[in-house]
Amino acid sequence: MKPFRFKNFEIQQSKDVFRVGTDGVLLGILADVENASEVLEVGTGTGLISLMLAQRNQDACFLGLDINEEAALLTKTNFEHSPFRSRLKNIHQDFKTFDTERRFDLIVSNPPYFEESTSDKDKLARQTVELNFKQLIEVSANLLSEQGVLSVIIPAEAGNGFIETALKCRLFLKRKINIKGIEGSKTKRLVLEFSFTEGMIKGSDFVIEKSPRQYSDQYLELTKEFHVFKNKNY
Repeated sequence: MKPFRFKNFEIQQSKDVFRVGTDGVLLGILADVENASEVLEVGTGTGLISLMLAQRNQDACFLGLDINEEAALLTKTNFEHSPFRSRLKNIHQDFKTFDTERRFDLIVSNPPYFEESTSDKDKLARQTVELNFKQLIEVSANLLSEQGVLSVIIPAEAGNGFIETALKCRLFLKRKINIKGIEGSKTKRLVLEFSFTEGMIKGSDFVIEKSPRQYSDQYLELTKEFHVFKNKNY
């Protein structure tokens, strides 16, 4: 499978690991990494999100976990061949049993969200057979620093349930970004960010395309340091 090339790094891909996709890119450009020193990515896949965040924050150190051994090896390859290699580490690990004294300023995840499927394709990456939202939230709450942030991208229809579950773990919604595939369409994804501090919720909309197969100015602006665009269409 062909690698996916960004301006400052390259992502090797595999037919057996969930590929570079829009959800990962969106979380990579939208997650609040500015003030983080220690970052944990849950379910690295190719390592895309950590690599994008490492480019955005030149001081943070990153740890990636993936339960899929092949994904963990692929992430390791992509980390080691990146210009941020000294700040990136990953391990083959089940997040549910991850035990560490280390606390993280940002935990970021593009988690599995299909309850079940008739297909085995991308089963670990996209079905909640190994990690459901409740488990992700509960373990994250134990690993966040006092001022830490949990940042996820999930389907819009799962938003209310995710927010309610987070509240039970004393994680309060602090930021909500409504992702629309095309201008004028309904919200298809949510970027949600939580912390232990209750306060005003920052809400905004993000549009990927302004017309079919033409990226919005908003998308182009935030990805300009990453994507290699030949033109604004794709």
